[in-house]
Amino acid sequence: MISARPAIAVVVVLLAAASARAKPPFNPIIFVHGGSGSGAQFESQALRFASNGYPERYIAVLEYDSSQVNAILPAVHAELDALIARLKAETGRAKVDLLGHSLGTFVSQTYLATPARAANVAHYVNIDGGSASAPPGGVPTLALWAGADPPVGSITGAINVTLEGQEHIESATSPEAFREMYSFFRGTPPATTGVVAEPAGLTISGQVNFFPSNVGIVGARLEIWEVDGATGLRIGGEPLAKRVIGASGDWGPIDDVEAGRYYELAVLRDGEADVRFYYEPFLRSDRLIRLNIATGLAPFIDASPNHVALTVVRQREFCGDLAAGSDVLEIDGLNVINPTIASCASIAAGSAAVFAFDDNSDGVTNLASIPFPFGPLAFLTAVDLFIPADPPDTVTVLTLPRGGGVARTVNVPNPASTEARVVVNLNDFE
Repeated sequence: MISARPAIAVVVVLLAAASARAKPPFNPIIFVHGGSGSGAQFESQALRFASNGYPERYIAVLEYDSSQVNAILPAVHAELDALIARLKAETGRAKVDLLGHSLGTFVSQTYLATPARAANVAHYVNIDGGSASAPPGGVPTLALWAGADPPVGSITGAINVTLEGQEHIESATSPEAFREMYSFFRGTPPATTGVVAEPAGLTISGQVNFFPSNVGIVGARLEIWEVDGATGLRIGGEPLAKRVIGASGDWGPIDDVEAGRYYELAVLRDGEADVRFYYEPFLRSDRLIRLNIATGLAPFIDASPNHVALTVVRQREFCGDLAAGSDVLEIDGLNVINPTIASCASIAAGSAAVFAFDDNSDGVTNLASIPFPFGPLAFLTAVDLFIPADPPDTVTVLTLPRGGGVARTVNVPNPASTEARVVVNLNDFE
């Protein structure tokens, strides 16, 4: 009688070989943000890549001062050289996969124009930025374009994909964009385009930086508190963790963060109002938390003992000019998104951050105009909104995302704007 074991062994070997061909080893990933951007634009995509098996240490971002990019471009390219070399050494991979968004496509395309640099890049993703007559540096290229912001560009010889109905920032952060990125890198669609929750033992880390320079705030102190999800108020008399920020801006890792719970990340600086960041519950470990402080805008945000200064950030544009398809952002029951405050008529008009404060400290709300100087600023907007400060009370921030999203709420305290600024970070995914 002839044994079937050799035949079974051959089948197993062939299946393993086929699997290896379908799913090559992971390459490290580097994301290069655009104007007024940071690594935060890749936070959700990093969570999605990790949900599909990528080791967290394989995912990195290159951050720079986008307002000075022309003057510092050689230094930015040198930083990218160093980051690629580090990731190659740490992972043992011969090449990395590179992604650039908006202005980051200029940084990336000029980098790839040097053949020795292009030789270290296996794949390049060009996200709603510069067109080109050929794949930059001859590197296999996927070009993603935001379909809501014509004219749509093109890179000759690349895979060009238009993300129908999507805005400029959204084209870097959406699940549809992730599906294209992952499929391009791996040769097969992802198992999920969602963020898969981890049940326990989460770890968070990130940076405390000035905006938009992405420079660490040396000497700032970070306190992490658990808060009551119903009120936003701190639980207990001591923070869960404390850190002093150095030149890199880095903090963490902070272990034992629990899924489903609410946290406040407070940045304290001598002689300055605290900046307190509040998040929706973390679903899984997160290494790209960016606590960005726009000191250049602080003089234009009125402060008084009587009102709250609140900023709501989401890495997807708030659109108020899409009629019934518009976003809803309610602050204590009042929707502040309208065609004036949050237009998506052009790339520059789209806003991912809404600053809400009592302009002129007069106790009057006015949703008919954008307070100075926010009107012409790209990706930012503001609203003259009187939110009474009466601690310990609660401000309720409710979002109903366009596109059939579900309503979600984050409750935060209402400190006087002379004492602290409040920042609510909303997920750009459901």
